[in-house]
Amino acid sequence: MKKSLIAVVAGGALALSMSAFAAKPTSITFESEATAPDGQQYSNYVVRCSNGDNQPLTAWDSRKRWCVGKDSQEDCHRKQISAAKQACKAS
Repeated sequence: MKKSLIAVVAGGALALSMSAFAAKPTSITFESEATAPDGQQYSNYVVRCSNGDNQPLTAWDSRKRWCVGKDSQEDCHRKQISAAKQACKAS
């Protein structure tokens, strides 16, 4: 019983430590503006992550919808920080 409890606690501690090392956004920088073929305006941004990676974000609807990826309309979020966290998590 005691050994199984120790194993569960150790597993939980390992899971927590791994999530603490996940890449997190450190800065978000404007890159460019563009127009989609249907006439919709959007902006491209670059997210710098704590692991050194740079990931693209696209802002649609006057920055009301943030999507992970360049010129993308998939994996979208209402908040910039949520999209940035998702972009860094995917890297």
